[in-house]
Amino acid sequence: MSKIKLTQPIKEKIIYELQSYFENERDEDLGNIGAELLVDFILKEVGPMIYNQALIDVHELMEEKLDDIYLLELDDKYEYN
Repeated sequence: MSKIKLTQPIKEKIIYELQSYFENERDEDLGNIGAELLVDFILKEVGPMIYNQALIDVHELMEEKLDDIYLLELDDKYEYN
C-alpha cells in the first residue's frame, strides 16, 4: 500500500483536534511541531491498520447488499423471452 496522504486542510484539522485533546484532557501543551510529528506517526504506523479495517467493513457491507440483490431474483419457473 502506498503512503496515506491527507490534504493540508484535513491535516491542519487533525493537528488542531490533537492539540485540543491534549490541552483539555491531559492539561498538556502540544505544539505544532509535536502535533504534526504525531500525525505523521499515526499515518505511518496506525493509519494502514485503520484503512485495512475500513476496506474489510466495506467489503462485508457490499457482500450483504449483493446478497439482498440475489434475493430479488425471480424463480426459475418464469420463462425468458
